[in-house]
Amino acid sequence: MLWTVIIILVVLWALGLITAVGGAFIHLLLIIALVVLVAQLLSGRRAA
Repeated sequence: MLWTVIIILVVLWALGLITAVGGAFIHLLLIIALVVLVAQLLSGRRAA
């Protein structure tokens, strides 16, 4: 689920760069998604 959100945000960010729509909001969401991704990668998956 997290990967889907990250991919969608990256696509929206790329569209925002091309068309200048969304501006700072999409960049803010992308930064939040990258922080969450890094936190997930650093913590690793724990076996239940």
